[in-house]
Amino acid sequence: MARVKGAMATRKRHKRVLKLAKGYRGAKSKLFRTAKQAVMKSLSYAYIGRKQKKRDFRRLWITRISAACKLNGTTYSKFMNGLKKAEINMNRKMLSEIAIADPAAFTELVEKANAALN
Repeated sequence: MARVKGAMATRKRHKRVLKLAKGYRGAKSKLFRTAKQAVMKSLSYAYIGRKQKKRDFRRLWITRISAACKLNGTTYSKFMNGLKKAEINMNRKMLSEIAIADPAAFTELVEKANAALN
């Protein structure tokens, strides 16, 4: 039986890693061993980044809602508590969009939230 060295599989594996490392600086885009390390690290950063992106957007929405609440003379926590008691189920993304695009509608929401608290 003939001996198989696996050159095709090795070349395919190397090409795949080097393709992912395209655009990296210096040896990281040319040499397989350093490219593999850089690609592994970048893929782990990408995984972590996908989780952080969700946190960052939520933080942004909360900041926007809080700023709009302060303009209407209330705090973020009182506003959210009032919305919950008034049974207005709206996510933070939509609330922040309303706060930016339609301040009058946001003011109405604040009034309804305050009415539910009192």
